[in-house]
Amino acid sequence: MTRTDRNDLVRAVFDRAPFIQSMGYRLDDIGDGWVETSLELEQRHLQQHGFVHAGVITAMADHTCGSAATTVIPDGKSILTAQLSIHLLRPAQGERLTCRGEVVKPGRSLVVTRADVHCDGQHVGLFHATMATVDGAVR
Repeated sequence: MTRTDRNDLVRAVFDRAPFIQSMGYRLDDIGDGWVETSLELEQRHLQQHGFVHAGVITAMADHTCGSAATTVIPDGKSILTAQLSIHLLRPAQGERLTCRGEVVKPGRSLVVTRADVHCDGQHVGLFHATMATVDGAVR
């Protein structure tokens, strides 16, 4: 699979994932082993204290890392999250979340990833995940 094909696959995952679309996550940039995303924050993304909900941050980091992993897997494979961990570094409050997900170690069956999430430039989340490479293309 060429770099263009992999980038098209990542874009397709963003276009076809109903949850990602409903949340409003946006794919900003793609490279070999990394992806950058963003989210313009709305009232629906907040929890009871007015901070960005931890689930919003976690889902963004998870999908961004899964997309980064997608850029390094062989043809005919896709990615599912096998394990994840997030460290919420401070309450996120602002206008926009940004996330950069990167492949730490590619592998045949497992891909180790990490992501940093920022809110208006402040580092709010550090995410680590192991992604499983599974047979079959994205539906």
